[in-house]
Amino acid sequence: MGAISVDLGIGRAAVDQDGCVECYACYRGMSQEHLNPVLVRAIRKVLGLLRLRFEPEPDVCPTAAFAPEELQWPRMVRRAFSDPQVTHESTGVHGRGTEEVKTNDVTGRVQLGEAGFTVEFGRPGVGVRFRQIQEMTEALATLGIEFEQRNPVTSLMTDPIRGLIREDILSEKILSAIVEVKCKLEWVPAVLDTVAEVARRLDTVVSVGVATRCDEEGEDLYLAPLLVEKGYVFHRAKTNLGLGRAAPPTPAAPVETVEVPR
Repeated sequence: MGAISVDLGIGRAAVDQDGCVECYACYRGMSQEHLNPVLVRAIRKVLGLLRLRFEPEPDVCPTAAFAPEELQWPRMVRRAFSDPQVTHESTGVHGRGTEEVKTNDVTGRVQLGEAGFTVEFGRPGVGVRFRQIQEMTEALATLGIEFEQRNPVTSLMTDPIRGLIREDILSEKILSAIVEVKCKLEWVPAVLDTVAEVARRLDTVVSVGVATRCDEEGEDLYLAPLLVEKGYVFHRAKTNLGLGRAAPPTPAAPVETVEVPR
């Protein structure tokens, strides 16, 4: 997130606590040499006086200054949505905390005649605050859509009907989050228009994905034309066939031998 910077005046690094999303990338990614801080600073000062540079590699912390803190609520919500090695308590899923609609072959979240949306907020280096996410969920709620219950953002809502998120976390900044909603196929244009309109007002990155179930012939005769009509370039991004299901044994086909006269 670029939350760590060096004050050249004092030669020390500082962490912008408001910009830090508790992703723990610095703690896990840097080699911590556990050298004596007094020794390291003395060497740097001497080399500085001699006009020689002494700078460690950017992925090395010579004095092991990084140490994990015991986070308290509401700050701990930052790590839950930013550290991919943390399990979301509400869903039991690592990373983004949701299986998403693309695993629909197993979860069955979206049925025929329905569309499932994933609205993703934030990116590394950008992040997002829950207040921005709520601006989107409030707008989507006015359409009468259904928020996915097995989703970490939904679990933090105080009023899913209105799309309201807990007030005590609205100012918390996280790396990224995914809001999942479901609606009838005919509502797809309204949802896309709402997402586009709100996204223009948000100072973050917003990505939208939409999925539906194919018919018994494996075709999508409704969603694809809708997306093309709205100006989106449509690609069949993923098709799951029998994901997670044990295939029944296939009986050996009888072999028929035919003699061909020469």
